[in-house]
Amino acid sequence: MPLQSFTFVLGGAASGKTAFAERLVLSSGLKPVYIATAQAFDSEMQAKIDRHKDDRGTGWRTVEEPVDLASALSTVSGGEAVLIDCATLWLTNIILGEADAAAAEADLLEAVARCPAPVIIVSNEVGAGIVPENALARTFRNAQGKLNQRLAGQADTVIAVMAGLPLVLKGVLP
Repeated sequence: MPLQSFTFVLGGAASGKTAFAERLVLSSGLKPVYIATAQAFDSEMQAKIDRHKDDRGTGWRTVEEPVDLASALSTVSGGEAVLIDCATLWLTNIILGEADAAAAEADLLEAVARCPAPVIIVSNEVGAGIVPENALARTFRNAQGKLNQRLAGQADTVIAVMAGLPLVLKGVLP
């Protein structure tokens, strides 16, 4: 089955969601594009970014864009398939940069709808744990939950990944 125009993949930390999403992109037969939202503020994050690059190999076109995903999506052609990894780090960048999160979300959703290529967005499910003890963490958790709901609402297919295994929540597994 071909890749849907918008697939949303979510799960917990280290659940296998990125690897699963990468396999979906590669199985499409289209040219793979990886839009990376991570920023390396410390050596641990740099090591994680380096691992992700090594795991992907050289066949991907990588666009590093921590904030302006609409611009990054505007560079994509119809012969490509896009993986945005991840909405959680993107939202972190928006909030910490004190940007207008509502406007950024609207721009992202519009850009995904306009994109001529299939798009897969990876995101963390952060609301299943305890209530965070500080206001910033609670603000982030709530904003991430609302963003995930908006992305899932627009997506053709929504897949939760747990222990590396996909569970289709909406649509059909490509």
